[in-house]
Amino acid sequence: MDKVWTLILKESRDGLRNRWVVMITLVMALLALTLSFLGSAPLGTTSVSPLAVTVVSLSSLSIFFIPLIALLLAYDSIVGEAERGTLTLLLVYPISRNQIIIGKFIAHLFLLSIAIFLGYGAAGLAIAFSAESSFLAHDWQSFIRLILSSIVLGAVFLSVGYVISAAVKDRSTAAAIAIGIWLVFVLLYDMGLLAILAADSEQIMSGELVKWLMLINPTDSYRMYNLTSSNETALLSGMAGLSAEHTVSNLTLGLIMALWVVIPLSLAGFILKRRQI
Repeated sequence: MDKVWTLILKESRDGLRNRWVVMITLVMALLALTLSFLGSAPLGTTSVSPLAVTVVSLSSLSIFFIPLIALLLAYDSIVGEAERGTLTLLLVYPISRNQIIIGKFIAHLFLLSIAIFLGYGAAGLAIAFSAESSFLAHDWQSFIRLILSSIVLGAVFLSVGYVISAAVKDRSTAAAIAIGIWLVFVLLYDMGLLAILAADSEQIMSGELVKWLMLINPTDSYRMYNLTSSNETALLSGMAGLSAEHTVSNLTLGLIMALWVVIPLSLAGFILKRRQI
């Protein structure tokens, strides 16, 4: 465990020296504040909580932004060190290849968590203190769920990024695959599913099948988890009319996200074990 902890500290220091955390936090805070204030401006004196509007807006932002940041953090974590020769030097020490993956994952997740917590937290607090209602009157449970699930979403794509980094031989290939993965999960998957449904004039695909085809995509699981977290967020996001038979429990959604973290991370360790350095 001491070896993993040493690697975590080293990777965290490298991330801080490269100003990754500062840059990501500032960008996320700026985007979050912009969406929050623009989204809550038209509410006026209605009973809808500005924080609920913020949760819906930030959920949409997170689906595009967090996977991209996570993949950019992870895509060269193995192949980059292999190209620089530092991976060979690291393996000289008594540390296993699985420990390298775990140490890098924890360090990168820590850095990403700081950026999410500070960036989104600043937006939430700004909206809460600028609103007319009291601090405790806001829907903080949904907001906390948003922050925690955003960290899990980042963990998913960090794990996927390590699979890419462990499997390829050069950074340029890893970067191209990472962007392709981002496009597939964030944009192309739902567009393809929508096209299939539009072409299914005979309604061969059942609602239950469509639901599970959506939920195997971690970004859709993340979206459903946050946008159905309360009556207000469901109403604002247009998901209030979701029928009871098509809803999924939070436990199921959490399990899907957890599997998306564990399976790619285990696969990355397996690939790295078999890789010739």
